[in-house]
Amino acid sequence: MADEPIKTASSDAPAPRSDSGPREGGSSGPREGSSGPRGPRPAGRPGSGPGGPREGGRKFFRRKKVCKFCVEKIDGINYKDVRLLSAFVAESGKIVPRRLTGVCTPHQRRLADAIKQARNIALLPFGGR
Repeated sequence: MADEPIKTASSDAPAPRSDSGPREGGSSGPREGSSGPRGPRPAGRPGSGPGGPREGGRKFFRRKKVCKFCVEKIDGINYKDVRLLSAFVAESGKIVPRRLTGVCTPHQRRLADAIKQARNIALLPFGGR
């Protein structure tokens, strides 16, 4: 009796598998009781994230981003204006996309060209700092 291991119910132990056959290469199709490849859709309101609905019932309001160049009526983007251009370059050296900066499409194109010119004459770095 002293040689037998003590059996305890633990949630750490894996559940015993009851395989009906060999499983190679993943599942053979949708499981029973699921409505799709990732299971049933969670119930909830639109906008309620994985943590559930927000406390207080307030909705997050995101202000629409406006183009800095259009607002300030800046026509030409000069490649020599390093302080302006460096605001649109990430720390890693990448050009920040317009969905993050809010710059309109024509100004983003001119901005990218100016940043590339400034890089070529060593006013801005190609890579991170």
